[in-house]
Amino acid sequence: MWFRCRRLLYAAAVLAVALPFFSCVTADPYVPVDAAVLREEFSLGAEVLEKNSKKIYRNRDKVLYCLDKGMLSHYAGNWTESSSLLEEGERAIEENFAVSVSQEIGTYIFNDRTREYDGEDYEDLYLNVFNALNYYQLGEIDEALVEIRRMNIKLRNLSVKYGVVTSNLQRAALNSNTDIPPNPEALSEFSNSALARYLGMIFYRGDGAEDDARIDRDQIKIAFADAPSVYSYPVPASVDEELDIPPGMARLNVIGFSGRVPVKTEEVVRVPLLRNWIKIALPVLTPRPSRVGYAEVVLDGGERFNLELLEDMEKTARETFLRKKNIIYMKTIIRATTKGVSAAAFDVAAQANSDEDDGSSLIFSLLSIGAQIFTEASEKADLRSSRYFPAKAWVGGINLPPGVYSFTVNFRAGSGDIVAARRFEDVTLSAARLNLTEAVCLK
Repeated sequence: MWFRCRRLLYAAAVLAVALPFFSCVTADPYVPVDAAVLREEFSLGAEVLEKNSKKIYRNRDKVLYCLDKGMLSHYAGNWTESSSLLEEGERAIEENFAVSVSQEIGTYIFNDRTREYDGEDYEDLYLNVFNALNYYQLGEIDEALVEIRRMNIKLRNLSVKYGVVTSNLQRAALNSNTDIPPNPEALSEFSNSALARYLGMIFYRGDGAEDDARIDRDQIKIAFADAPSVYSYPVPASVDEELDIPPGMARLNVIGFSGRVPVKTEEVVRVPLLRNWIKIALPVLTPRPSRVGYAEVVLDGGERFNLELLEDMEKTARETFLRKKNIIYMKTIIRATTKGVSAAAFDVAAQANSDEDDGSSLIFSLLSIGAQIFTEASEKADLRSSRYFPAKAWVGGINLPPGVYSFTVNFRAGSGDIVAARRFEDVTLSAARLNLTEAVCLK
């Protein structure tokens, strides 16, 4: 009888382990939003996102909501709404990160998804780029320059941002006797953004601050030189033309954004620990392919020029994620090991009491299985990230006599086929001021 009960208990435990893997898959709530975005219906996308916000975001996902809707509002030309949302998201990132520095250890118990999302570094950086463009469209150049300076400060602070968190993790590892293997992807060389410097250069030029514009022009070249793994392509030839506009001529600048930054997926590995295995779940950035291979501008008068790749935002997302990935890696190892040790201890106790007839061996075995179930179910990577930042930034310009012009920005596939065409009618170009047009293709 006792043997039969024992088998039934073990069967129940195995079933409990299996159940989490056969749970129903719910529909992706982003699907209708993404469908509108890929049709370039950004206002509709923002409306659908708002309508489904309770399905998409939890209470601890305020940052994601602000970034996603803020970017869609920007693409839709709702500059004031976009600016308000991006600034609210930036404040939430700062607040949540400050809290996370003191509460990192608390997420050992379950997983990172139990805490407020504090954004990825590339999200925190690029929100300033698009807020600067919001302010430019609103005619507030000084505010636009403030956004660029904020981004540059954040870039300089990246190398020391996670110092306190790392120290806390190292102490926790020592206290729990956890051996943490070195992570070869701990550091990133990205500390200067050519995109931020480019916008600074043309904003300063438009504001008449020639010396500041020249400094940012030089910083573009330094950014390329200092991070060859990020900027593995030439400095755009048009950069040197930006500060050499003939007297009396107007310059048309076009900045194009294409593709979408990567999303996170889960990578699971299993590490042996005593008689058991422990689950390690880590987030990895997975690219979303874009059909766009290059872009060009064609004016109705016959002039044309190509846009050149200035910043591969997908690469910078990966580079900046490496810094945080090391924190995630260390914390996940500590957390999973702590859970695994509990299961292993119960397993050892079950073996030690295997000759007893009081049922203690079975109890310890069930406790071991229960601990393994908890570890398996609770160890999940935090896959939260914003979805609507672009993957690439393209720039170019042409000097023209002041006047009114119409033109088309063609986003082309590598084969030359047109992926999307953005039409701009009756754009007034004036001398001695910035004439910047923005085109977007997220396909």
